[in-house]
Amino acid sequence: MPVRRVVPNIPIGTDDGSGDAPEAMRANAAFYGHLGFEEVMNHGWIMTLASPSHPTAQISIMTADVTGPVTPDLSVEVEDVDAVYAEVVRDGAEIVYGPADEEWGVRRFFVRDPNGRVINVLSHH
Repeated sequence: MPVRRVVPNIPIGTDDGSGDAPEAMRANAAFYGHLGFEEVMNHGWIMTLASPSHPTAQISIMTADVTGPVTPDLSVEVEDVDAVYAEVVRDGAEIVYGPADEEWGVRRFFVRDPNGRVINVLSHH
C-alpha cells in the first residue's frame, strides 16, 4: 500500500477554555518556524506545519482530536484507507475509531499498533 506521508502529532494538552491553546499554537508555529516549517493548515484544534521545499515533511500540533475518542500519536496518509482498514481488521488489530468521513475532507480510522500507540490512518477525498 503506497504511503503518501507520515506526520507526528504533537499534543499540547486540551483546550479548557482558558485561552491558552491559541497561544500554544502560536508558540509552536514560531518555534518550528525556526526549523523551516510553515503553517499549511489550522483548524484551531490542529495545526499542520510543513517544509516549503519538501511539503510532505510535516508536523501536526494538536490540542485534542475533536471527533476521535483519543488524540492519535501519529498520522499516516495512505492511498486507499479502506483497503488498509480491511487488512488491519483481517490481521486482528484493535480499531479505536472509525472508519469515518470527516467534514474537513478526509476518510480515516484509528488503529492501535503493537506498542499501544494510536495511529490515525487517512486518505483525502
